[in-house]
Parts: sequence; C-alpha cells; structure tokens
Amino acid sequence: MKPLLLIDIDGPLNPYAALSLPTTPEGYTRHRMRPTGWTTGVPLPVLLSPGHGDELRALAGRYELVWATTWKDEANEWVGPRIGLPPLPYIDWPAMHAVTVDGTYWKTRYVVDYADGRPFAWVDDEITTLDTAWVAAHHPGRALLRRIDPWVGLVRADFEALADWA
Repeated sequence: MKPLLLIDIDGPLNPYAALSLPTTPEGYTRHRMRPTGWTTGVPLPVLLSPGHGDELRALAGRYELVWATTWKDEANEWVGPRIGLPPLPYIDWPAMHAVTVDGTYWKTRYVVDYADGRPFAWVDDEITTLDTAWVAAHHPGRALLRRIDPWVGLVRADFEALADWA
C-alpha cells in the first residue's frame, strides 16, 4: 500500500502571503474564487502554479494523493482542475480551527486519525516542531511533516524530499 501524501492548499499550493507583493510570483497565475466558506463580497484571490499539478501527478505513482485542506471537497472544484489534478479524496474535518491545549496545530490529530497507521507525508504551512513530536508519539507508521513557506509555496526541494521519502 502506498503512503499517503496529504496536501494543504493555502501555503503549499497557494502562497497566499505573496499576494501582498506588487507582482505575481513567477510561474503562478492569480485566480479569483468563491468557495462556499468565502462570504465576503470580493472574490478570494488565489495564486496557483500549473507546475505543481505536474509535480504532484509525478508523485502519484509513489503516493495516494489526498487533500488535507479547509477547502475540503471544494478543492476538487476550485483548485484541482486549475493545476491539472483529477478529483482526489479529502479529509472531512469534524471540526475546523479548534484551539488545542498542547499547542499543536488543530489538523494534526485528524491527520493521524485519517492515516490510521499508514505511512504519510504531509505538506502544510502551519506545521511546527510540536506537531512533529506529537505525530512521532502517536502514529505507529512512518511520517514526514514538511512545513511549507506561505511566501513561496512548494518548491523543487520539497518535491525532491517527497520523492526520496516515499
């Protein structure tokens, strides 16, 4: 059984921090979206790179790709098609943005529950050393937690690390 590759959107695929820059980063296209959770009058600006889809499809031979994003199933409508990904399974978070008493990221426990002992790699911009330690203590399988800079998104070194780890 292949390991899971759990993919967050905002940060890894959408380097949202770079939206404040005067120009769009090289390789990215600016999109305007209206997912269900976006309730403001102005569409949500999202930066996406088709190159990310190419890289993720290349990793699909080694991993089972899964959305691990607050976009949930809407990732398949708004993001996947724009970067050339087929519909992917997603983690249906039972609760989002909960505060944890131990300082871990709210997704961490749900990610471990979803993996259910399977090896997994997880890319997200909010992973910390607390999450890495919690996963090591509570997940029996191999795990790679890779924090992605929300100013730059996934880069070649991230894809190489994921390929090597698989």
